Amino acid sequence: MSEFEMKQKSASANKTSSSSRTHWIAKTGILSAAAIILMYLEFNLPFMPVFLKFDFAEIPALLGTFSMGPLTGVIIELIKNLSHLPFSHTSYIGELANFLVCSSFVFVAGLIYQRNKTRKSAIISLVAGTIAMTIMGVLVNYYINLPFYATAMGIDLNTIIGMSNGAGNKLVTDMKSLLAFVFVPFNIFKGVVISIIVMLIYKKLSPILHK
Repeated sequence: MSEFEMKQKSASANKTSSSSRTHWIAKTGILSAAAIILMYLEFNLPFMPVFLKFDFAEIPALLGTFSMGPLTGVIIELIKNLSHLPFSHTSYIGELANFLVCSSFVFVAGLIYQRNKTRKSAIISLVAGTIAMTIMGVLVNYYINLPFYATAMGIDLNTIIGMSNGAGNKLVTDMKSLLAFVFVPFNIFKGVVISIIVMLIYKKLSPILHK
C-alpha cells in the first residue's frame, strides 16, 4: 500500500469515527432531553408517602443503554439529575440518590444485554436491573436519604412512618418495615412498569436508535 493510500485510509477512518461520535452525542442529547422532561412529569402512587414520586425517566435511559451501551445509560441519568439541581429541594441529596438508584438499573440491564442482544437476554437484563435498583434503593435510603431527612430537614423516622400510614400503608411501623413495605415495592413496581414499556417500544425504535 502506497503512502497516499495509507493517508486516504486514515482520513476515511477519522471521518467515520467523527461521524459516529457526532451521532452518539446527538442521540444521547435527545434521549437525555426526553428523560429530563419525563422526570418532571412525576406523580404519587397509592399507599406510598408523598415524598416518593413515580416517573418514566428511565425509559429513555434504558433505550440509550440498550442501543449504545451501559455507560451511555449512566450518562443520560447523570445529565437528567444535573439538570434538576437548580430546582432541588433536598440540597442535592435527592438527585444523588436518584442517580445512584436509577443508574444501577440501567447499567446492570445494559451490561447484561450487550453480551447477547436477544429478546430473552433483554428480559433477563431488565429483571436483573430491577433487582439491582431495588437493592440499591434500600441501601441509599437507609444510609443516605433517611439520615439526611432526619438531620438536615428535621423529619424523623416517626414522621416518615406517619406519612406512610397516612397514605394507607399500615404495614409500616419501624425502619425495617419502611424499607420492606415502601422502598422495596416502589422500586420493584417501577422496574416492572418501565421494563414492560421498554420491551414494547424498543424493537420499533431500534432502527432509529442504531442509525
